[in-house]
Amino acid sequence: MRVVMRYGRKGLALDLPDGLDVAVIRKKAMPVLKDPGSAVASALLNPVGCKSLLEEAGQCRSACILICDITRPVPNGTVLPTLVKELIRAGIKPQAITVLVATGLHRPNEGEELREVVGSDWVLQTVQVINHFARNEEDHLSLGTLPGDIPVKLDHRFLRADLRIVVGLVEPHFMAGYSGGRKIIAPGVAHEDTIRIFHSARILEHCRAANCILEGNPIHSAQLDILKLVGRAFAVNAVIDEDRRISFVNFGDIEASHLDAVAFVRPYMEIPVPRRFKTVVTSSAGHPLDGTYYQTVKGMVGVIDILEPGGNLIIVSECRGGLGSPEFAEAQRSLIRLGPDRFLEELLQKRSASIDEWQSEMLVKAMKKANIYLYSEGLTEDQHSLTAVHSIASPSKAIADSVRTHADSHIAVVPEGPYVIPLYSG
Repeated sequence: MRVVMRYGRKGLALDLPDGLDVAVIRKKAMPVLKDPGSAVASALLNPVGCKSLLEEAGQCRSACILICDITRPVPNGTVLPTLVKELIRAGIKPQAITVLVATGLHRPNEGEELREVVGSDWVLQTVQVINHFARNEEDHLSLGTLPGDIPVKLDHRFLRADLRIVVGLVEPHFMAGYSGGRKIIAPGVAHEDTIRIFHSARILEHCRAANCILEGNPIHSAQLDILKLVGRAFAVNAVIDEDRRISFVNFGDIEASHLDAVAFVRPYMEIPVPRRFKTVVTSSAGHPLDGTYYQTVKGMVGVIDILEPGGNLIIVSECRGGLGSPEFAEAQRSLIRLGPDRFLEELLQKRSASIDEWQSEMLVKAMKKANIYLYSEGLTEDQHSLTAVHSIASPSKAIADSVRTHADSHIAVVPEGPYVIPLYSG
């Protein structure tokens, strides 16, 4: 059997021997919008929980649109031109419209990368497009403090706009339950102080801070509390299929429209699986998510519910951009030096997380469940040494070795990694 894994831009073909009992786990077949551009226009006219965009923008003199950074394959090239044209039609001048890349604490997207993120030369030439910088104190306004001592500081360009809109992709997220909507505001355009407490171990170790869970999820709850402080905001939410085609799009009140999109996507991305496996093969969903090892952790966490404890998790991820940030590399050094248990103990003593150590914390969740094997052509030897997992030269050999070691020919293969979540239903 040949299975093509999502890997970089081109994919990675795995030829699996006939003697294996292979369960290939994918999203359920999704509808595909025949005319995505018209669907966006229709969504702006037929909103969820608010008036049409034209009506909402009618009395506004400025607008700020938040978009995700390079790590998310949001169909901005389809959404943004229609959205911006509608704002101009409502009377907002192009120079008063800002598209703000919600980078969180990620690096900025510039040059050709920014062009790829925006997906439209017309938008780049018509309105201001800039990056959010979480460490620039002067770029943020304070809205107070949430219970749990979480300071709320957000980018002033978003807060001061008459009309606030976010554009995002709704997909499973291993901390916040589902991405999109409120998550594009926080941590998207939050200050470093907000993000570091938001990602502290005392919050992330909650049992409901996990994939596909909204109710009782402390991160989701805090994001909704931040929304209340922000005030009125709107969202364009998109859902894509495995081939990156738009399956669903809506517009509306940021909370109501997000829940509407989540309700649509759940049956396709949450896949019940009747057994657990000693060998699971997955990916980090290919470009752009598998650009760094930092993002690859999502693929590892996404499959742990169907792994037998002590089983083998084999993941393919290109990591053409290396490990990720210098801060993440330092967190990985700490994880390797201390070991998973002590590393987590030390995190739990801290009020505020160090930058990007939360991804190492999430890696620990997978490490405690499985032996992890990584195939990546983008990492150097030194970078491989900081992954804290086993590096492999051949996924096929790793699969054969795992099957032989466990004397079990049943394997699960998840080609699209964290964009589909297999859930044990036995």
